Amino acid sequence: MKVSPLLTDLYQLTMLQGYFESGMNEKAVFEFFVRELPENRNFLIAAGLEQVISFVEELRFSSDEIEWLKSLRIFKKEFLEWLKELRFTGDLYAMPEGTIFFQNEPIIQICAPICEAQLIETRLINIVHYQTLVASKAIRMIFAAPGKLFIDFGLRRAHGAEAGLFAARASYIAGFSGTSTVLAGKLYGIPVFGTMAHSFIQAHESEISAFKNFALSMPENTVFLVDTYDTVEGVKNAIRVAKELEKEGIKIKGVRIDSGDLLSLSKKVREILDKEGFSDVKILTSGNLDEYVIKKLYESGAPIDGFGVGTLMVTSADSPYLNCAYKLMEYKGVPKRKRSEGKQTLPGRKQVYRYYKHGKMEFDVIALKEERLDGRPLIEQFIKDGKRVKELPSLEKIRAYVKEQIEELPEYLKKLKKSEEYPVKISEGIKRWIKKIDEDS
Repeated sequence: MKVSPLLTDLYQLTMLQGYFESGMNEKAVFEFFVRELPENRNFLIAAGLEQVISFVEELRFSSDEIEWLKSLRIFKKEFLEWLKELRFTGDLYAMPEGTIFFQNEPIIQICAPICEAQLIETRLINIVHYQTLVASKAIRMIFAAPGKLFIDFGLRRAHGAEAGLFAARASYIAGFSGTSTVLAGKLYGIPVFGTMAHSFIQAHESEISAFKNFALSMPENTVFLVDTYDTVEGVKNAIRVAKELEKEGIKIKGVRIDSGDLLSLSKKVREILDKEGFSDVKILTSGNLDEYVIKKLYESGAPIDGFGVGTLMVTSADSPYLNCAYKLMEYKGVPKRKRSEGKQTLPGRKQVYRYYKHGKMEFDVIALKEERLDGRPLIEQFIKDGKRVKELPSLEKIRAYVKEQIEELPEYLKKLKKSEEYPVKISEGIKRWIKKIDEDS
């Protein structure tokens, strides 16, 4: 979906006019990174690169957009004429989508004339921040209950339509099995899941008639919501209908519980299902679930086969934002460093190297691009001179890549609470530049 370049902060455009009038448009290097991990995150998963690449490839102002900018009466005619022809002609480097990363590591690097690199800042952060936030939240659900089914139920509580779509995509990258968001299925090829709401049950004269009508209408999608009135009676009604449906050649696949004490109710429901010969019917749950609730249910032996996760994931409720930034690291070939207290940056254009021990991640090193270390380099080129030079992987391949990296994580990084920080080292080359810039300032 093409997005207008006006979806930005005004100061991006006011700076561009300043650069334009000063004749400043030499090559700049900007990097997007997270300054520090949230208190209860041991790592993050990079997500959103595909949408960033599409945005910079499609970057252009329409005549209507230029006319609207003209109506503000703050931009000069010559600048707006120049802006009309602006296209992204630079290079884009990034960690491949799905890469596990840590504090201060650049996950996207833009090398372009400074006007182009500056203009894309707001939208780039907007895309990558949110998808990274959700993917990094979603993987924690999977850690909490390994081997279970997870479905994104978050669209209705997401902060806007695009956020709902991006949450479906990001959670799928992290390992969720699918989403309830239909448009995400069309746009991204994500499997879609969904059955019925409580209103469907309430609209019928009885729970039994609701179950029967739904099953006859959707014989391949027979998951009954059993907690509208009384969960135990609801599952008994589901069984009565299931026995009738067997004569029609229809089998129920599952029941869903959306409220109450999920531990005790799931055990009662499982007991009833098994006793009546429906041991193959799955139990799904939903309703204000997060990794902490899911972990408690899992460790308590709740016989739950799958979880529908919504609000607390799409809002990343316990850590709803990342302390992230997109900063100038080099201009006209000269490394740059921000020295503001608490917001210092590492100067220069960089590469990140990862080191392993016995097949597990041991530490990372952030180095200058010209330094050649013997670790595994994480940053790759995707756009050169404004043109895509690397094919983007499918979501299935990204999911497989995430799973592969999870196998490489040391156990202490898989915990829901932070026990120790993964080592991220700074190269000698960067340290020399920091010393030089600080001494010269």
